[in-house]
Amino acid sequence: MRIKRLGLKNYRNLGNVELTFPSMKTLIIGKNAQGKTNILESIYFLSDLKSPRTSTVFDLIKFNEEKFEINAEVEKNNTDIELDFSYDSEKKREIKINKVKSRVKDFKSVVKTVLFSTKDLLLLRGTPQDRRDWLDRAISQIYPAYDERLSKYDKIRVQKNNLLKNEFVDEALYDIYNEQMIITGANIIFLRKKFLREIQKIASLKHKIISDTEDFGLNYTCPGDEIEEICEHLKQELQERRKEEFARKQSCVGPHRDDIQFTINGLDATKFASQGQQRTLVLSLKLSELEIIREKTGFSPILLLDDVLAELDEIRQNYLLKSIEKDTQTIITSVDTILFEEEFLKDVIIYKVDGGKIV
Repeated sequence: MRIKRLGLKNYRNLGNVELTFPSMKTLIIGKNAQGKTNILESIYFLSDLKSPRTSTVFDLIKFNEEKFEINAEVEKNNTDIELDFSYDSEKKREIKINKVKSRVKDFKSVVKTVLFSTKDLLLLRGTPQDRRDWLDRAISQIYPAYDERLSKYDKIRVQKNNLLKNEFVDEALYDIYNEQMIITGANIIFLRKKFLREIQKIASLKHKIISDTEDFGLNYTCPGDEIEEICEHLKQELQERRKEEFARKQSCVGPHRDDIQFTINGLDATKFASQGQQRTLVLSLKLSELEIIREKTGFSPILLLDDVLAELDEIRQNYLLKSIEKDTQTIITSVDTILFEEEFLKDVIIYKVDGGKIV
């Protein structure tokens, strides 16, 4: 799978931009705040209909404009697919596949991406929400129905929170919401733990190649591996923290509160790992994510590297670039070409961005 053409109109600071991708490797260079990251973000947006940098799609509209548009041509399974997305200031969106209005689910199933940015390097020292977001985005690339489960769970959680804010809480309704959250939440946790087991097998091997001697581990905070066990744990914890939820007037139990623990040689990596160790761990995770999506879907996702090479030392830079398979379309942003060897640059298409324009 690869993107062949990308057209943007009034996306962030980009006015009218048109790019073609004749090579499997593309390098977008330019000074900071010129629009390089916005181009990568727009490609990622096609795969998730969300931005990794803002929760509000409205923020993607260029200042003083009424609407942004993305038009792309993608080759998948030897078939060309045209994608169109637009969003205006009145929060109206239009989604099309091959000029025909499409469902969100179908649109998101076309493009698969793995984004590796400088923000990801802070994954270990970020918040539990950052780690859950990374995990949920990765799983959604493999299991499209996962997004629907997340949405269903969030809807129930919001309803329960609204109930808890009342002066007098209907406890029968509260119990009904808990039952629904247990079933939906257990399914989410089950898939999270399944994905983490799969990614750990691959990531631990990659991690050992870079670090030589260190053992890498992953642990999800909710106990139990089977859905029945997870349901039982959630049920018990909800009973134990019932009074706390009433006092705090919010849901305190469930996958929206969980976290992922990373270890190196058995020690908590968020507390004891050096910056270099943390970057090795995240690099191993991202390359493993790429491999899992290829294995599960049958084709390689588009790899988006956003200014990340400048934050890695030479050993990790070389390992990353040499780990990319030839059938993986890779789009990289960088301030310049200095970080890249001549051999790598031989078959690379280079674009320069300045002030929101391709120059």
